[in-house]
Amino acid sequence: MATKKTDGKRSQKVAESLRGELMTLLLTGEVHDPGVQQATVSAVVMTDDLRLAKVYVRTLDLESSEKTRAAVIKALYRAKGYLRRELASRLQLRYAPELRFFYDESIDRGREIEAVLREIEIPPDAEGSAAEPNRDDKT
Repeated sequence: MATKKTDGKRSQKVAESLRGELMTLLLTGEVHDPGVQQATVSAVVMTDDLRLAKVYVRTLDLESSEKTRAAVIKALYRAKGYLRRELASRLQLRYAPELRFFYDESIDRGREIEAVLREIEIPPDAEGSAAEPNRDDKT
């Protein structure tokens, strides 16, 4: 069985470095667009050729509205040119990767699942009676 030389490890390392540099750029205020001040980068997924980076972002406010989320993504797209130049320079990449921004909804989905699980949780006293069959039945 033939395996790739890197097995994607380089792209994972570059993705993690890219995430760190993006966070530095956003947190230090080097991006002067006020719309990106609420953004935090939760993950970056790179293609193996390092040409495309899918950047997953969240807002600092966990209860942000859909309008706020869209505004943050729009602000990041406005700053995309600056971010690409800075990242290529800081990471010494031959090509500046194309950046695509997505809102990371994984935390929201996790909170929804937790809420559903809390709703269907069986009380401790009902647990014993539900587990034992009714012995009065003579079927």
